[in-house]
Amino acid sequence: MKLHPREYQQKIIDSIQTNGNTLVVLPTGLGKTLIALSLIEKTKGKCIFLTPTKPLAKQHNNTIGDVLGKINGGSVLVTGESTPKKRAVLYNNKIITSTPQTIRNDIKKGIFPTKEVSLAVFDEAHRAIGNYAYVSVAAVLPENAKIIALTASPGGNRTKIKEVLTNLRISNIEIKTATDPGVSPYIKKMAQKWIPVELGENYKEAKTVLDSYIKKQTQLLRNAGVRPQTTSKRAFLALRQRLFDMEHPSKYRLIYFYTCLLHALHLQELLETQGRGPVFKYLEKLSESESKSAKAISSNSEIRRVVSLLNSGDDHPKMKKLISLVSGLKGKKIIIFVQYRDQIAQIISLLEKRGFVGRPFMGKKNSFTKKLQEETLDAFRAGEFGILVASSIGEEGLDIPGVDAVIFYEPIPSEIRSIQRRGRAGRFKKGEVYILMTRASRDEYYYWASKAREKKMKEILFSFQEKFRSKSPSLTNQKSTKKQGQKQLTDFFP
Repeated sequence: MKLHPREYQQKIIDSIQTNGNTLVVLPTGLGKTLIALSLIEKTKGKCIFLTPTKPLAKQHNNTIGDVLGKINGGSVLVTGESTPKKRAVLYNNKIITSTPQTIRNDIKKGIFPTKEVSLAVFDEAHRAIGNYAYVSVAAVLPENAKIIALTASPGGNRTKIKEVLTNLRISNIEIKTATDPGVSPYIKKMAQKWIPVELGENYKEAKTVLDSYIKKQTQLLRNAGVRPQTTSKRAFLALRQRLFDMEHPSKYRLIYFYTCLLHALHLQELLETQGRGPVFKYLEKLSESESKSAKAISSNSEIRRVVSLLNSGDDHPKMKKLISLVSGLKGKKIIIFVQYRDQIAQIISLLEKRGFVGRPFMGKKNSFTKKLQEETLDAFRAGEFGILVASSIGEEGLDIPGVDAVIFYEPIPSEIRSIQRRGRAGRFKKGEVYILMTRASRDEYYYWASKAREKKMKEILFSFQEKFRSKSPSLTNQKSTKKQGQKQLTDFFP
């Protein structure tokens, strides 16, 4: 192997060899992949390295070649673009890098040699929940196959973390934080700043009109005995299924009220955090829909008033703040993360009008092909342009050296995605993170929610680590990495 593990990496490698299937949680840029490659090099049998996206799979395949050199038995990237017959031949290689969907499909076809797998690496392992392909692949691996699960952020939900541990047959956790003595010398400084944005008068008035409509729709449900939690997106969406499961004459009337409210709440979020472009596009989609609720919203007089007000003044002030911020970072390599895909083209257009060169990076849709994804990343790495405007696909694991700054166009409530976004900067040098936040809006709630969930995530992981160590003889005498004074969590496994 051309690279040598650092001391903290070697300790994790030793732990995996001794204690078996392990969840490795490390801040981004601290070499989770090198830990996996070190164990792959030591494994005699077949190894699979699975990752959620094709660009990331290609990146890992290249890293394997760069770090491990010529592989005895061969190393190959396998995607669904090859025919099943060709894939069956490629599976004769020792190291297989792929997406879990490809492997799952070929297991069903009977062309993937499941029984030969000695080691499996699951990158971005927090995805191993529900019906995601990681779950079905892990379920059929041989009992003696070693599993390494890698993530920077498994999430702040205890039930979901437990599901990941169960689905991947994890019996050991290795977690390192930025403040751990063995890790801190390798952490690059990260300046983080949130930038408050005040809505203009036309937006404030439009928000007041929309808030009034939402209040009326909410009251319609409450009058019928349904109490929607409009401040929590997760709770509100969960209400939908309960309404559909009802057996009552008023069922479809309540579903109609609920769906109208759902559309209005989404419009509220777009208005507060994005701007008139996404609001108008969403209303255009509703007007073209055949559903009664969509037509009711798009033709409602209050909603038409909202449209008129948004057209009457400047666009959302975030756009001006963004241009000002980018101007102050001139000459630096920047990634702008955007929650809504429709915003990407508008931001690119605005940047170009101000003399900046930016390109979009998004998932495969509307002609944005895998080839275009790869070409865009390669050009950004090579410095052919300085600003990448990315959807969520840019958050997970992509190694883009030299990024100076990351800009959140909006905060996001997911602690997993927030950690991943921040991790694109400061990998090899000092980085900067800026978060645009509309005052008195969902932006503020999402910002504080992600911070609270991130803190909770660490507490949950340390509690599971303690549980594993108390059960395993080989782990009993290991010193816990739990911080002094940390709250003791006693509700481990039921």
